[in-house]
Amino acid sequence: MSTTDRLGRRLIQLYAGLALYGASSALLVEAGLGLEPWNVLHQGLAELTGLTIGVVSIGVGAAVLLLWIPLRQRPGLGTVSNVFVVGIAMDGALAALPEVHTLTVRIPLLVAGIVLNGVATGLYIAARFGPGPRDGLMTGLHRRTGRSIRLMRTAVEVAVVVTGFLLGGTIGVGTLLYALAIGPLAQFFLRVFAVPAAPGGSTVVATGQPRRAILRR
Repeated sequence: MSTTDRLGRRLIQLYAGLALYGASSALLVEAGLGLEPWNVLHQGLAELTGLTIGVVSIGVGAAVLLLWIPLRQRPGLGTVSNVFVVGIAMDGALAALPEVHTLTVRIPLLVAGIVLNGVATGLYIAARFGPGPRDGLMTGLHRRTGRSIRLMRTAVEVAVVVTGFLLGGTIGVGTLLYALAIGPLAQFFLRVFAVPAAPGGSTVVATGQPRRAILRR
């Protein structure tokens, strides 16, 4: 595979993954059985402000990106794209999806959303254009504090979920199922969508975060 072809594939994976991530989050919102941690916060803030959840996601992503400055994190193309593409895709998918009420539809919607989220995570992380803003926050905290990534991730996401829930965000069986399934799913799809590294390494943009630090955006 030539360098140009490799870059083209990576760009397609990046933007397809981010768009699918937004769509998968919309499926979880429509299922109404519990959201992934950061979207619990986004939904709670959306309820509070009257903004759409996608717009709130963009705002929170931009605010988190500002926190990279004291953490001395360096964003890549994927980092900046993540802020905007996921939120836009989420709002677009929510506008297109019909309302669902019965569990016979909501449960398959939940499962589809979680699996699609795993596919999306594998796509955009394997593209190696830099971590999402929320991912980088936790890896940055890990480097600055010396605490484990697992501890930083747990502390931040517990705080995010509790705050979001208090603001009106949805937690439930879907939140737990997502937490249990997303790691194995993402690792599997990372292998599926892995792009062969260029000889000598790529100099186009910053590469992504360590695979053990896969987080929910």
